[in-house]
Amino acid sequence: MKATLSNFFRQMRSYPSAVVGSIIILFLIFMAIYAMIAIPYSDAIRLWRGADSVWMETPRNAAPAWFNWFYREKQPESIIMRTTDDPNYKQVVDLGGGVATTDFVFEFDYQYDGFPTEMTMFFDAKFVASRPNVALKWITPDGREIPLADLSVRASENYSISQDTRVTRRLGGLSPEKGLFADPANPNKVLKGTYQLVGEGLVFEEGSSVDASMVIYGKLHGLAGTDHRRRDITIALLWGTPVALAFGLVAAVGSSIATMFLGAASVWFGGWIDWLIRRVNEVVMILPLLPILIMVGLFYSRSIWVILGIVILLGIFGSGILSYRAMFLQVKESGYIDAARAYGAGSGRIIFRYMIPKIIPTLIPGFVTQVPSFVFLEATLALLGLGDPVLPTWGKLLNDAQTNGALLNGHFYWVLEPAFLLMLAGFGFAMLGFALDRIFNPRLRGI
Repeated sequence: MKATLSNFFRQMRSYPSAVVGSIIILFLIFMAIYAMIAIPYSDAIRLWRGADSVWMETPRNAAPAWFNWFYREKQPESIIMRTTDDPNYKQVVDLGGGVATTDFVFEFDYQYDGFPTEMTMFFDAKFVASRPNVALKWITPDGREIPLADLSVRASENYSISQDTRVTRRLGGLSPEKGLFADPANPNKVLKGTYQLVGEGLVFEEGSSVDASMVIYGKLHGLAGTDHRRRDITIALLWGTPVALAFGLVAAVGSSIATMFLGAASVWFGGWIDWLIRRVNEVVMILPLLPILIMVGLFYSRSIWVILGIVILLGIFGSGILSYRAMFLQVKESGYIDAARAYGAGSGRIIFRYMIPKIIPTLIPGFVTQVPSFVFLEATLALLGLGDPVLPTWGKLLNDAQTNGALLNGHFYWVLEPAFLLMLAGFGFAMLGFALDRIFNPRLRGI
């Protein structure tokens, strides 16, 4: 056994395609394991289905942060500052009688060449009857002070500086995310340097408080960027890996093994069993798989497990059964089968001990090359809007990108990242499968 495995791996190493394919598959397996450990399933579903409250500090339609390596001008990433993270941001002075000042200063160095996309303040206040009051102003590196707003803060308050028309008028018609950072001598150029957002707060009750967060949304974010709902695409890319591998592997293994058993039973028992299996095979072969799955998704369920079950069921009686039947017909006429009969071996023992092991080597390459076809099938259904609505998958990413005009709006990363992983999976399994076919089929070794 040890010698057999050693010989197998030695042959694997002799085929560069097998080595490259194995590396790709191992990489995908590592991604799948990492996704399930780093982001548990429940968290992945919660984050992917999360409302704006989950992603409120994330920029919308932001490209990956590493895009800055290729830009001549450095594009901004998000700047987030919270009074709850650093006590130095906030200063509280008790004035007596339940009245206190709650001032905060968010200071940051802006050295980007591009303007941000949005600016928002988030407030969390504690009070009984009297709301805290906060006056905001913006201080530029050249010392200009620009008043922003005077707010009566509720328990949870979001103030979008970018959508404040009063600030726009003070800036001469420029949008706040541009006008607040613009060089007065050249409004199309960023004034680099240290900026401050100053909040002068006042609370009117004992025990009242107010905390603030400042978010300056950039044009770049994270490893994979964000989508139209501010969601980090990394989640779908990572969790799309175990979903794709599980769907492809289970579909390939389930259909291949079941088809092999049916092929063996058809040849060995013959008679009405062979007739019935062949007739069912003829019916299934003329049924169009994709339209059936589309109808199931439209009229019954879009669950990935329902789709998987139908794929396996229809795959069992697919064209593969004819190939297995032809191979088992040759095996049935072998001398050791007649010897097994003479020794009184039963049908089950002959099928499982002598017939099936004989063709397993031919099963492995076919099974490996089938995996990407099932992966692409799931992605195709998702692209058509019939994928599982719960799971973050590569196909769902492509569907969202198509629906929201990603290519039209220049968000190429949104399409290219899942497409690249789909092609990588197909490439890896195909290369490994072709190499295994040469190893297990001596007639192909010279090709």
